[in-house]
Amino acid sequence: MSQIFQDDGTVVPVTFIDSSDVIVAHKKVNEKDGYTAYVLGLGTKKNPTKAEVGKFKELGFVPQYAVEVQLDMELNIKDKVSVEIFEQIKKVNVTGTTKGKGFQGVVKRWGFKGGPRTHGQSDRMRHPGSIGMRTTPGRVFKGHKMGGRMGADTKTTKNLRVISIDKENNLLALKGAVPGNKESLVIITGNK
Repeated sequence: MSQIFQDDGTVVPVTFIDSSDVIVAHKKVNEKDGYTAYVLGLGTKKNPTKAEVGKFKELGFVPQYAVEVQLDMELNIKDKVSVEIFEQIKKVNVTGTTKGKGFQGVVKRWGFKGGPRTHGQSDRMRHPGSIGMRTTPGRVFKGHKMGGRMGADTKTTKNLRVISIDKENNLLALKGAVPGNKESLVIITGNK
């Protein structure tokens, strides 16, 4: 993330997204597949399967990441996809995998208050407290908020405004934050 100063002097927090290595890896055609779409690829896979090698035979290698999208333009296999496709779009949705936090307790994971900090409570400060009821129902209900694995979920941030498009460096500047770490893979869909 960074920030951009606009002409009137206001500061806008932005996230720069690089799409310089994205290429068209495969083409779905209406005659063969029943619909038209493009498979965009990024990187090179080290140990591809025979099925993947056959699918991306025309490309010459198997991409590490492949995402199927529908675009309103005519592209060929091996064409680079630049940020120019977002020129007419004002807002976008960004889907990514959030940062993984590992196993976390209820205070960090769900925002629980914890126990009192006084009256001799030396060991109950960040604990959840009671989790069940009495003999009836005699169990803990499913979905009860407890400690557990936090983060590493697929999330979509909607309606991020496109601030600027840098065609030379293939950078897209979006207002606000997007899910995921630095250098992580995100999928951008236009809103118009």
